[in-house]
Amino acid sequence: MNNNDLKKHIAETAYNVGYAAKLHFSSFELNEKLPSLISFISISCGIYALVYDELSTKFASSTLVILGVIGIYVSLKSNNDQDFKAKGDELTDLFNELKHLMAEIKQQPNEVKAVLEKLKNIEERFNKSCASHHIIFSTWLAHYKFFAEQQIGWIEEYKTFNFWKDKVPLTFWVSMFGLLVFSIFGCTGLFAVLCQALNFKGGN
Repeated sequence: MNNNDLKKHIAETAYNVGYAAKLHFSSFELNEKLPSLISFISISCGIYALVYDELSTKFASSTLVILGVIGIYVSLKSNNDQDFKAKGDELTDLFNELKHLMAEIKQQPNEVKAVLEKLKNIEERFNKSCASHHIIFSTWLAHYKFFAEQQIGWIEEYKTFNFWKDKVPLTFWVSMFGLLVFSIFGCTGLFAVLCQALNFKGGN
């Protein structure tokens, strides 16, 4: 492995480690805040439903039930919140080590073998430091935290990120597609109901 390939390898590993750190912090934050937020939204909608009949529809009720299920799901994961934070801190330390490793190989371009050994050690520790399950929507928040808040200029020198492929999570696109399909079929159903109503009135 030559010097440039090693830098690319460090950048790739730094992306994996840095994103994983943000993913664990995102799970921790959602675990802490999401149940309270869901409770607030549910109570607020319940109060407004007493005033506005439009909020008393089956759709609104179903939405609140779904939010309640999500809240229960998150609550079941609450035992892991401190573990998420601890692993996030550990992964952040590894991310910083990789940043120093990149600086080291730039300053000492001939120390490829020594730096490669350090990189392998970091990768082994990384593989042992990740949680296997995360909170729902944590990937969305992790993408924002990594690409919008994290300083990753030193990674982008050797790794190119595509906006559509890398910076926006796949689950977001799937969700948007599902919402679009639901909107189209929902509007089509509404249009059919209106047409039937108009035809009925016209026949009378």
